[in-house]
Amino acid sequence: MASVLQFSDVSVVRDANPILKSVSWSVDAAERWVILGPNGAGKTTLLQLAAAQMHPSSGHVQILDDTLGRTDVFELRPRIGFASTALARRVPREERVIDVVLTAAYSVTGRWNEAYDEIDFKRAQRVLAEWKLDSLENRRFGDLSDGEQKRVQIARSVMTDPELLLLDEPAASLDLGAREELLALLGGYASAQSAPAIIMVTHHVEEIPQGFTHALLLADGAIESAGPIDEVITSEHLTSTFGLPLVVTAEGGRFAARAA
Repeated sequence: MASVLQFSDVSVVRDANPILKSVSWSVDAAERWVILGPNGAGKTTLLQLAAAQMHPSSGHVQILDDTLGRTDVFELRPRIGFASTALARRVPREERVIDVVLTAAYSVTGRWNEAYDEIDFKRAQRVLAEWKLDSLENRRFGDLSDGEQKRVQIARSVMTDPELLLLDEPAASLDLGAREELLALLGGYASAQSAPAIIMVTHHVEEIPQGFTHALLLADGAIESAGPIDEVITSEHLTSTFGLPLVVTAEGGRFAARAA
């Protein structure tokens, strides 16, 4: 199985503070990973490394056979789909939904004077339909609900048929209905054989969609546990990671956790 991401003894230090500590981890093309851990554990930093948005202080990060520091990240980034709240903040509020998705072809936010082919428009419209957004094609991004904006972000991230898809808390701040609608769409996408490798950061096991195969637990910048999801998302491992006695249950491919 082909590896799409490889961390080898990776550390990140900022202002003498260690954020990631000697992380070694690999992701194969057919795997769908969820990353959990307390606030400040280093989850977002790990995702930014995987997105070629930053470089490690030490160690090596290999993404799609290219090593950070030895490759042109501007050529690498279009091969990676990335959806995050930070990215969404850079999207102009008046931008039409179709253009939010379409501009992914140039890795820019905000339609300007780029030239698009008819195939680009058809691709964007097909992706919008897949994520149940086709009726919102001409709406302004800033007028959408949180749930709709989250789905537009994901539609944008898959517009270019990425080889690696990164999702930073895609269900955060959503109400129950919007969350479940999004998780159902994500679960269907993750279960498709044509989907790329996926890495998703979340704070809650309830937000893990069906179809995800592996989990990584991060605490204080270090890996607590990593491997097949049913072996990692357990009461014992989550108790150790969060420093609180927790009970984990699983039903129908979904997880739940509560204090013991």
